Amino acid sequence: MRLSKRMTCAVSAFAFALSLNAAGITSASAEEPLKIKIASEGAYPPFNFIKPDGTLTGFDVEIGLALCEEMKADCEMVTQEWDGAIPSLQAGKIDAYIASMSITEERLKQVDFSGKYYNTPPGIAVPKDSPITGMTKEDLAGKTIGVQVSTTHANYSEKTFTDSEIKAYPTAEEYRLDLANGRLDAVNDDSVTLSQWLDTPDGACCKMLGTFPPVIEIHGPGAGVAVKKGNTELADKFSAAIKAIRANGKYKEINDKYFAFDAYGAEN
Repeated sequence: MRLSKRMTCAVSAFAFALSLNAAGITSASAEEPLKIKIASEGAYPPFNFIKPDGTLTGFDVEIGLALCEEMKADCEMVTQEWDGAIPSLQAGKIDAYIASMSITEERLKQVDFSGKYYNTPPGIAVPKDSPITGMTKEDLAGKTIGVQVSTTHANYSEKTFTDSEIKAYPTAEEYRLDLANGRLDAVNDDSVTLSQWLDTPDGACCKMLGTFPPVIEIHGPGAGVAVKKGNTELADKFSAAIKAIRANGKYKEINDKYFAFDAYGAEN
């Protein structure tokens, strides 16, 4: 029997589809993007914060979205309080956490990380009329220092300023309020987030005392994308995407919206 041209095309297409199915490949599986639920804190400007209209944004968030675009992934961005980030990753409630979480040996026991996507120095801020002039253990002896709980800055303060009272807060916003109201003598945090706060009306009370080099054993090599322990495949995908956006200019485009310097730090 002689087939029409239309029937011949249909038979060929059916045969091709059968061959794909035999090889374990379907059009749906070939086209379905990687789905990733990403969380950020939303309370650590300029890295992550919530705009008046309720939109989650900031350097962390925009970098996260750029990484998703690079990986051609279907990403959902949600907020997650800092203290609950690692438990949420461990429970599988979120797939990744992008909120200025430094890569440290202690955290690597609980979660896995991509390579760093930024590394900025820590700093100390004090009230403008503060008599404190230095950042040594002796300079801050007897003083009360505010930090955000469960951060590398809290760890550094607790290990370094042993003659001071270290007061930990759930969010950076809370320690800033206490510093402005005279309930703290100093605060220790990332120098970028401190500097940008000091440039706002709310931060007019205070000044940057100074910055100091990160201590690798405490601060780690920088902030990375945290994922569930054992999900090295996803961590590697994020690492490759970070390198790609550094190379294609997307990282610089985002960086320059927030900073007058390269937040990535030294290449490594």
